[in-house]
Amino acid sequence: MAELFSTEHLIAFVTLTAMEIVLGIDNIVFISILTSKLAPGERPRARQLGLGGAMLMRIGLLLSLTWVMGLTAVLFSIAGHGVAGRDLVLLGGGLFLLGKATFEIHERTEGHGGPAVAGRPVHAKFGTIVAQIMLLDMVFSLDSVITAVGMASSLTVMIAAVVAAVGVMLIFAGRVSDFVERHPTIKMLALSFLVLIGVMLVADGCGQHIPKGYIYFAMAFSLLVEMLNLRAHKVAQKRAAAGH
Repeated sequence: MAELFSTEHLIAFVTLTAMEIVLGIDNIVFISILTSKLAPGERPRARQLGLGGAMLMRIGLLLSLTWVMGLTAVLFSIAGHGVAGRDLVLLGGGLFLLGKATFEIHERTEGHGGPAVAGRPVHAKFGTIVAQIMLLDMVFSLDSVITAVGMASSLTVMIAAVVAAVGVMLIFAGRVSDFVERHPTIKMLALSFLVLIGVMLVADGCGQHIPKGYIYFAMAFSLLVEMLNLRAHKVAQKRAAAGH
């Protein structure tokens, strides 16, 4: 037990926790978009269930490492490319993400905020939204666990890092969701991020690996530009108000 607190394992824990938080950003964005379709009172519970489900799924996958690593074994070949179980999961998840993000973008750009009855918005069903969150959790969790296995040798350290990372995400998920909901341009940018992540998953499933560093840099740069735009807009509004 004492060896778990060795310098090597502590470094692995901190590094892996940071990596899990970074990899969880796309998960938080996806959950924020989906939960915005629920009634306001149901959103916190859906976020908690979504992230809690992601944590349990990752721990479950870590406890069945033999099966997870077996997903990297080639099942069949197409045009000289070996296709493994992991590739099929990533390809299916990427296509689902592309379709879902495209549909959401269409809803907003065509001026439809969602279905309504007698002027009142009709919110999505809680179970449907949670099921969609769990479906993508599986894809994000699989990629996260395979990466974690390559970074740490202790199963206990890996599980502790997953729990710590999800705890951090639970703290900030509500704030991220509220911020995205308040700013339509941020929501559109978030949907664009999901398209980008979907393309990355499809490419990865087809054997064309795109380093995540490029994806996250593009996302961070776009977000920085949009934050500057929001800041400039706020300053302009204050000046206009002061002029009156």
